[in-house]
Amino acid sequence: MPKDDQPKDLMGYEALQHNALRGVIRAALERVGGARGLPGDHHFYISFRTDAEGVTVPEDLAARYPEEMTIVLQNQFWDLAPGDTGFSVTLQFGGQPKSLVVPYAAVTRFQDPSVNFVLHFPAPEPRRRALAPVAKREPARAPPDKPAAGGGEAPKIVSLDQFRKK
Repeated sequence: MPKDDQPKDLMGYEALQHNALRGVIRAALERVGGARGLPGDHHFYISFRTDAEGVTVPEDLAARYPEEMTIVLQNQFWDLAPGDTGFSVTLQFGGQPKSLVVPYAAVTRFQDPSVNFVLHFPAPEPRRRALAPVAKREPARAPPDKPAAGGGEAPKIVSLDQFRKK
């Protein structure tokens, strides 16, 4: 059957599957949260889109990682708080504690290398940022032409080509 003849998935099974697998992340973080900590050699690498809706990271980290960031939950992390839609955690960056808030929908990869477990997710759309207002600029003026022989001024013509986006 040609690809164009495939029935359309009106149920959205792929999105349902991704949401269910994000539940695995939540369950794993819930087992680690509180005073329990990580059992055995388990540790997590969590990659997420820093530009996704609902992500909160300090400005210096957002500037260093404008699109994606990977954090490691292994030895030094504090205040891990998994919730229904995301988690928060405090990690050290350059010796300074910094708090992050990450919705599960922003996660692009969850990995526990101690048991060779990996989940991949499609990248979410970046959050819409308000555009800064465009300042009005005066159009560039053509250099003054020499007056016409009759004593009057020559007409001033400005080409708009220089203002068009290319």
